[in-house]
Amino acid sequence: MAVAATDTTATTAELRPRLFTIDDLEAMVRAGIIDASERVELIEGQIVERSATGTRHTWTVVRLNHAFTRRDDIFVSPQSTFQIGQYVGPEPDVVVLRAGAPQDRLPSPDHAVLIVEVADTSLAYDRYTKAPLYGRAGIQEYWIVDLNGERIEVYREPSPSGYRAMRIYERGESLSPSFAPDLVIEVGAILGPAATEADQP
Repeated sequence: MAVAATDTTATTAELRPRLFTIDDLEAMVRAGIIDASERVELIEGQIVERSATGTRHTWTVVRLNHAFTRRDDIFVSPQSTFQIGQYVGPEPDVVVLRAGAPQDRLPSPDHAVLIVEVADTSLAYDRYTKAPLYGRAGIQEYWIVDLNGERIEVYREPSPSGYRAMRIYERGESLSPSFAPDLVIEVGAILGPAATEADQP
């Protein structure tokens, strides 16, 4: 007896993922569905678990904060939700905002001059998911502090397809963010001491 073929194409087409909004995510935290201590972020409507951080990662974020908070013309927002749109709310390690950024809403691209991600186990994610996302959002500059590669990747010239320019700065070199050419930062001062096995997450 012949068995009729099942048309799975139509069935598959009807299955649409439920996209979450930033309001949804905040409501889940308030309700205790997601613990406030959980490291999650919202990427294209999906709640994504972030990688665990090790000692080097933690202290690199501390050093970045120290490098920027010496200025009074900016705010530094560490490891908090950055609202790019209704369905996109990543949690960068550091966001540098103009001092006039409104404080009655989440930080957003309108007032951001630099975003920094610290990568130990998340390098591919920071390069191939985060970089295009920030570039499309018009963030003028994006850094990846590559702890294992001992360098900082600097992305500039945002466009609808991502960043058009990238330069690598190695330990021993210095760099300045576009928003403050007078602020000279040593790569080694951000990377800190060389990694050891005990530092790995």
